[in-house]
Amino acid sequence: MNLFADLLASTRSAGAPRPSAVVETGPRIQPSRRGVEIKTAREIETMRQASRIVATVLREIIDLAAPGMTTGDLDAHAEKRIREMGAVPTFMGYHGFPASICASINNEVVHGIPSHKRVIKAGDLVKIDTGATFDGYVGDSCVTICVGEGVPEQARTLSRVAQESLMKGLATVKAGSTLLDLAGAVQDHVEAHGFAVVEDFTGHGVGRNLHEEPSVFNYRTKDLPNMKLRPGMTLAVEPILNAGSKACRTLKDRWTVVTVDGSLSAQWEHTIAVTSDGCEILTDRDF
Repeated sequence: MNLFADLLASTRSAGAPRPSAVVETGPRIQPSRRGVEIKTAREIETMRQASRIVATVLREIIDLAAPGMTTGDLDAHAEKRIREMGAVPTFMGYHGFPASICASINNEVVHGIPSHKRVIKAGDLVKIDTGATFDGYVGDSCVTICVGEGVPEQARTLSRVAQESLMKGLATVKAGSTLLDLAGAVQDHVEAHGFAVVEDFTGHGVGRNLHEEPSVFNYRTKDLPNMKLRPGMTLAVEPILNAGSKACRTLKDRWTVVTVDGSLSAQWEHTIAVTSDGCEILTDRDF
C-alpha cells in the first residue's frame, strides 16, 4: 500500500497509490510523514518476527486455497493464525478495511474484500495480501495463487513473470544502489514479456507503520527521486502486472480495484531489509 492526498482516504493494502495518482481511481492512503527511517538491528529483528508470521500464514493459505473454499474462509484462517502467533492483523480496521487479508481474484488488481459469499473456483488466479503487526512493527507480503486445474496458460505466465520481476528488482538492492535501479529492473522484465506494469500503485517503506517513505515504484518515472539505498532501510516491494492495459478503476465498495479492460492481474510482494551487499527478504516463505 502507499499514498496520495491527506486521508482522502481510507483504503489500500496491496500496493500504495502513487503520489500523482488521480482521485478517480479511488480513495488513497497517506504514508507516515516521518521521512525515510533507518531501522536498528533490534527493530529489524522485531520486523523479522512479524514477517515470519506473515510468511507462515501465506504459506498455509497457498496450501489451503482450493475450489469450493471462500475468500472469507481464507480470511478467517489468516486472522486466527496471526493472533495465535502473538501478532495482530495489520489490515483489520486500517482506514476502515474490514478484514485481515485482501483477496483479489482474476481481473481484480488489489484490495479485494474477502467474503463467505465469494467462492473460489478451479482456474482462478487469486491474490492474497496480508500483514501482521508484532510488538509494534509490521510485516507485509502478497502471493498469487493459481487454483486447481484449468488455470489458463496466460494466467500462469502472468503470475510467474510477476514473481520473477519482484526478484529481478530485489537483485538490484544493496547499499548505494537506487530506487530507480529497482524500478527499471522490474519494468524491463515485465515489458519484455508483453505485460503492463500497473502505475496506480507502488511499493513503500514499512516498519512501525504499514506505509512509510519512500515510495517504491515499479517503473521509471520523473516522480521518483533517484534515492540511494542505505543499510537499515526496510521496504515492501510489490510489482503488480496486468495482462492487458495498465488502466484500473475502483468499484463502488471503494476498495476493490479492477482492470478497466477485464484482463487478468497478478502481484507478488516481499518485505525486505537493505544490507551493505544486498537485502534480506524478511517475508521469505522458505524456512
